[in-house]
Amino acid sequence: MRYFIELFYHGKNYHGWQLQPNAKSIQEVLENSLSLLLGTPISVVGCGRTDAGVHASQFFLHFDVEKKLDEDQLKFKLNAFLPNDIAIIQIFLVNKDAHARFDATYRSYAYRISLVKDPFLVDTSWQVRQGNLDITKMNEAAKLLMEYKNFKCFSRSKTDVKTYNCTVSQAVWKKENNLLVFCITANRFLRNMVRAIVGTLLEVGKSNMSIEDFRSIIEGQDRTKAGASVKAKGLFLTEIGYPDEILINRNVRTKR
Repeated sequence: MRYFIELFYHGKNYHGWQLQPNAKSIQEVLENSLSLLLGTPISVVGCGRTDAGVHASQFFLHFDVEKKLDEDQLKFKLNAFLPNDIAIIQIFLVNKDAHARFDATYRSYAYRISLVKDPFLVDTSWQVRQGNLDITKMNEAAKLLMEYKNFKCFSRSKTDVKTYNCTVSQAVWKKENNLLVFCITANRFLRNMVRAIVGTLLEVGKSNMSIEDFRSIIEGQDRTKAGASVKAKGLFLTEIGYPDEILINRNVRTKR
């Protein structure tokens, strides 16, 4: 039987989602916890890979087990067993062919920039003290992302992907009190892509780069021409979309 788990986590203390030989990961903690509670070795497959220090306000994984589970009881035990920076939202049965990664139709990220010094945002935003960012220009440049498919210029240089193509359906900056938030949605993302896009758009906002320069960077497909990647701690994986038939047994919950 195959189950999905919906969860969220604070990424500060982890070297990303994926198993690492010499560093603690979210995947490792979950596999160890599930294996202990269920009394059998459990491997999990995540909906994607978040890098070291990146957070997730929504994340899905799947795992297989031979017997039917009491989902509510397992959720209670997992939440009691897991560290405070990982929380289970719900566990639900899915079709045996449902896949947390390959069946995802879109993913959304948000990058949070604090425009003031705020001790409560130290671990979950990048604090930028330089004011006078031109948000209008940053949004004009962000719209260009939806005109292109190849984003090699925003990808980590050494990567084993077969294609740099992504379909971006949303890219917008929003001002929320003293937070500046970049929201982006696509069918897939390259490693380091969002952080590189944010770093480059900030150069536009600081008037160090024009909107046409931003277009030229995308078309040039050269990572060295784009801006520096921003810090991981401001990045959140916020939403993953699936076909309705996969989520049919999922409980409706209020968006946090």
